[in-house]
Amino acid sequence: MSYALPEIQRLPAIPLIVNDPYFSIWMAADRLTDANTTHWTGAAKPVWGLIAIDGRDYAFLGRRRGFEPMQTTSLRVTPTATTSTLTAGGVCVQIRFTTPLLMDQPDILSMPVTYVDVTAQSADGQPHDVRVRLVVSEALCYDARRFPQDPEERDATTDPGYLNAQRPSLLYGGYRRGPLNVGYVGRTHQGLIGASGDGITIDWGYAYLASTAEVKAGENGLEACAAGQVTASQALCLNAYAAYDDIVSINYFGRVTPAYYARGGMTILDAIDTFHTRRGELMAACQALDEDLMDKACALGGEDYAQIVCAAYRHTIAAHKLIADEEGNLVFLSKENDSNGCIGTVDVSYPSIPLMLLYNAEFVRGLCRPILRFANLPVWPYDFAPHDVGRYPHATGQVYGLKDEACPHRGTYGLAYPPYYLYPEGADIYDLRGQMPVEECGNMLLMLAAASRADGDYSLEAKYMPTLDKWVQYLIQYGEDPGEQLCTDDFAGHLAHNINLSAKALCGVAAYALIKKGLGDEAACETYMQKAKSMAESWLRRAKVGDHTALTFDGQGWSMKYNMVWDKLLGLKLLDDSFYEEEIRSYFPHINRYGLPLDSRSDYTKSDWILWTAAMAEGDAFTKLVSPVARYLRETQTRVPFSDWYYTSTGDYVHFIARSVQGGVFMPLLMRQWR
Repeated sequence: MSYALPEIQRLPAIPLIVNDPYFSIWMAADRLTDANTTHWTGAAKPVWGLIAIDGRDYAFLGRRRGFEPMQTTSLRVTPTATTSTLTAGGVCVQIRFTTPLLMDQPDILSMPVTYVDVTAQSADGQPHDVRVRLVVSEALCYDARRFPQDPEERDATTDPGYLNAQRPSLLYGGYRRGPLNVGYVGRTHQGLIGASGDGITIDWGYAYLASTAEVKAGENGLEACAAGQVTASQALCLNAYAAYDDIVSINYFGRVTPAYYARGGMTILDAIDTFHTRRGELMAACQALDEDLMDKACALGGEDYAQIVCAAYRHTIAAHKLIADEEGNLVFLSKENDSNGCIGTVDVSYPSIPLMLLYNAEFVRGLCRPILRFANLPVWPYDFAPHDVGRYPHATGQVYGLKDEACPHRGTYGLAYPPYYLYPEGADIYDLRGQMPVEECGNMLLMLAAASRADGDYSLEAKYMPTLDKWVQYLIQYGEDPGEQLCTDDFAGHLAHNINLSAKALCGVAAYALIKKGLGDEAACETYMQKAKSMAESWLRRAKVGDHTALTFDGQGWSMKYNMVWDKLLGLKLLDDSFYEEEIRSYFPHINRYGLPLDSRSDYTKSDWILWTAAMAEGDAFTKLVSPVARYLRETQTRVPFSDWYYTSTGDYVHFIARSVQGGVFMPLLMRQWR
């Protein structure tokens, strides 16, 4: 049986062309004709769908002066596709965006190409003359904070954030390539990976539009066009490929690297050709994934959970860039969207991995490789794990917790950080207070152990065992009662005696024990598992306050103990099932309209952590935790892609947009699959 979501599905923002942190286009409205499309940052990146019906102009995507919006009759979002049906003038138009982010096919996943398919057909039984146009704005290929965003509104731009009010110099081109017509646009000045930061868009490379129909490259953008007569039995189809060639994707420790698919010399045109020649196969794979994932989500948590899963799938993967290192290994680099722009952040990777563990654990190793590499460079002086490996798109050394003198311009819009990976031992560029020692050690050990649990491959741990040895010793020494440290919820500030952070430490020690077992060292496994159980007994004794655990070991407050999910997921048997039942029940009185707050300090929450907590619940308790998150998606007035940090009382987002952490909402599905 295939589960179908309701035809009208309301999300805070609708994913359309969602491939990677830069090629990311959304509709921040209820319908595709309510506004123009934007990047996840909110920068205008217009893509228009226009149709002339018997000489009258309508819009089925975006808003254009002189074009009447068509009436939306259905809108459906699945994990890999967004489909809308609209009517006007006796004609029905369906537009479908499909991005094959297939984790079992890394090459396909890394190709920055999206199918955009438009079908027009008579809705009233009468013949109609139609002309369908898909227009991709030139704004896709330059940073909207540096130049006016909407080509139609250049003269009205007054935002002082722009460095100038002039259109950048652009180069347009087009040609016939086999069965496809191809158009492209890009800046004449190609400063490859020349900017670094958070709320910025790409400022180099070329936007492409390809189709078997006519494609024109002209003023303000690229246009694919098809015309003809439609009847009830004869439709007009426009099949297009929207693509982006960033040429160079990442500065990976001084080596400029393209996307994963291009590691052997493939070009963006090869990628477009692949999508064209394998259209039927890839569309079928997307449909199979959508049906399977929605079936499983609905069986577990009904329509609410299915909607959360559909909102998070493309969103999560597209917050990363997939590349290969010098040895051809997969490297999966996240960008801290609407946070600080860091690349490869450990405590952003940690919550995201349930999605990857469901489909391909090698992606988890792809998250870990850059951290392990940096942790073994001379500049990193600590016996604990780093926080990140740079600021996107420069993976050139941790930038979190730097001393002021290490980079006077840090945080400045667009400017790159120095190549810290080349700094010598003793450079002393990091402020210890700005680090997350227990957090990142626990995260790394748990991610590695989980990946190996998924597919039995322990080769990465074997390669870096001396490093892991240091990290587990740090957890044993400092994890039972962490000092005043930051954790992944660093927006809440330093917190001494953090019980949930301590939970991560004891689970991290147990994860190390599993790694030792996987490498054939049963004696070490037993030693470290007994240590983890001893830590757990001490943890429970000191954490409990009546029917719940506190926020801190001095008995104050309460918090979600989402880190303990590993005990149940990995079958560690650190605590009895009765503990989880009682702890989950203790959260119920704190649940607000849009979810369970993170802890007693504020009514804001993190949606990823709610779903981790829900994964430890059964029956009605699961529903009580999950349903408010779905309500947030349906009702929030903050029109941004699925924010993971919002107020549970009002549904307003606090910060964080389109972040990879939403892979955490797949934890309940992973729990069911593994158990």
